[in-house]
Amino acid sequence: MRATSPVILCGLVLAVLAGCGRKDDAGGASAPAGAASAPPAQNVGVVKVRQADVPITVEASGTVTALQSVDLRAQTSSIVAQVLVKDGQNVRKGDLLFRFDDRGDRAALEKARAQLARDRASLTDLERQLNRAKELKAQNFIAQNAVDTAQANFDAGQALIRSDEAAIQATQVTLGYNELRAPISGRVGIVSVYPGSLVQANATALPLVNIAQLDPIAISFTVPETQLGSLLSATRAGELDVEALPPPGSARGATSIKGRVTAVDNLVDSATGTIKVKAEFDNKAQALWPGQYLRVRVTLRTLKGVTVVPQAAIIMRGNERSVYVVAPDNTAKLVPVQLRQAMGEQAVVEGLDATAQVVMEGKQNLRPGTPLRIQASGGAGAASAPASAASSADK
Repeated sequence: MRATSPVILCGLVLAVLAGCGRKDDAGGASAPAGAASAPPAQNVGVVKVRQADVPITVEASGTVTALQSVDLRAQTSSIVAQVLVKDGQNVRKGDLLFRFDDRGDRAALEKARAQLARDRASLTDLERQLNRAKELKAQNFIAQNAVDTAQANFDAGQALIRSDEAAIQATQVTLGYNELRAPISGRVGIVSVYPGSLVQANATALPLVNIAQLDPIAISFTVPETQLGSLLSATRAGELDVEALPPPGSARGATSIKGRVTAVDNLVDSATGTIKVKAEFDNKAQALWPGQYLRVRVTLRTLKGVTVVPQAAIIMRGNERSVYVVAPDNTAKLVPVQLRQAMGEQAVVEGLDATAQVVMEGKQNLRPGTPLRIQASGGAGAASAPASAASSADK
C-alpha cells in the first residue's frame, strides 16, 4: 500500500491538467494573450484661441527732462536790491524776478546824454561855420582849403554824435542788466540770493535761480538697436505713441501718461548697442518731474486680427513649435505652428484654426490620438467640452 501511493497521486494530477485543457478547447471564450488595450483618457485643460489686435511694444527705462531749462546769472557786478520771486514759483516769460542797485548805471546814462547834448550844440556851430565858408568861397574871399577844413570839422562832429548815441545805447543795455526777467515760462527752483547779496558777472558763479519748463515735458530713453528699423518705420508712418508707466510706489489707481515720440538720435551708441529717443508729454498735472527715473512703453505697430494663444501651450522641440488641439473625435492632435510674436504670457502664432481649442494643462502626458477628458483650464478664456464628449471619453 505504501509503495503505490506516489503513483496514484501523479495520476490524479495528470487527469486534472488534461481536464482543464479540454475545457479551454471546448469553451473558446478566453481573449488572445497579445491583444492591445485602448489607452486611458487623459485629463487636460484647454483654452480657445483668441483673435485680437495685438500692439507690438518696447519697454525701456527713461529720464524725465525739461524741454527748456535756464540758469539765471547776473550780467553785471552789483548789489541785489529786490528779490521778486519765491522758491518753487511758477513764472511767465518776461516776469521781473530780481532788481539790482542801478544808481551808478543811471548816473552813467545821464552823463552820456549830457555829452550827446554838448556835442550836438558843437555840431550846430560847425554847420554854421561850413555854410559861411561856402558863401565866402562863392565870393572868392577865402581859398578852397578853408572850405575843406570846415567840411571836415562838420563831418567829425556828425561822427561824434553817432558815437554819443551808441554810448547811450550801451549804457541803457548795462542799466537793463539791473532788472533780471524770466526768459521762459516755467517753474523756478531754489533762490540762492537775498536782498543785499553781492552778484558778479561771472560765468562760474552760482546761478541766482533755475527755471525749468514743466508743461510740456520730455522723457529721454534708449531702445536696442535691433528695434531701430521698426522705430524709424513707425515714425515715418506718422505720430508714434508712447506711454510713461507709473513709477514704483505710485498711488493706487495711478495710470500711465500718453505722449508722442518727437526725435530719434542720429547715431547708435556702439558701446551699448542702443539708440537714444526723445518723447514729449503733456504735464498739466505736473505728474512728471525733471530728473525722475521711470519706464516707458513705445507702441511700434499693431498686428490686426491675429491668433493669440498662451505661451504655456506651445511645445518647443529645437526649432519646431507645435500645440496640441482637441480633434473632432475628442482626441489629441499635434499641430505645428509658427511663432510670430511673444508678448509676456501670450504669443501670436500662425497655423491654427480660429475655432481651435488648444491644450493648456496636461499636454506633457499626451500623444497624438490620446482620448481627452476635458476640464476647465485655470487660465483665462478656458473652454470646457460638451457634456456628451466628456461622457464618451469616460466610457
